[in-house]
This record gives sequence, structure tokens and C-alpha cells, in this order.
Amino acid sequence: MYLTKEIKEEIFAKHGGDAKNTGSTEGQIALFTFRISHLTEHLKKNRHDYNTERSLVLLVGKRRRLLDYLKKKDINKYRELIKELNIRK
Repeated sequence: MYLTKEIKEEIFAKHGGDAKNTGSTEGQIALFTFRISHLTEHLKKNRHDYNTERSLVLLVGKRRRLLDYLKKKDINKYRELIKELNIRK
């Protein structure tokens, strides 16, 4: 499995403030970004995997909604996170 418990804890510790703070918006966005990059690499090799393609589109939508929420809530954290995760906007 590509997403182990240790990787999740590392992502949330870096972006969420604490490894146990799994509900933070920044941590969720970072986790979705990690999953999106993994699915993108998978789809480059397996072009006809339509179920994964649909999952990727749904995940990108979830991340977009969370980014919009963060932008309304705190624009400085939003800009910092965008820059740190190299997300286009």
C-alpha cells in the first residue's frame, strides 16, 4: 500500500501541526495532494483505468472545495500552502 500509517502521520505533522490533528484543513489538503499525485502517476501507466480516473476527478474536487474554504477563512495560510505544495491556481 502506498499510503502507510507513518506517511499519513508525517503529512499531518508537517501540515496539520500535530500527527493526531487529522481534521485540520491544511493537513487534509496535503493528504489529498499526496493521493492525487499517486493516482496521476498510476494513470500515466494505465490509461484505460476509468475507475481510477473518476476517483481522481472526485478527489481533485474535494481538494478544490477545501482550498476555497481555506481561502475564505485565512488567505495567508492559503497562499502559504499553495506555494508549499506546488498547487496551481
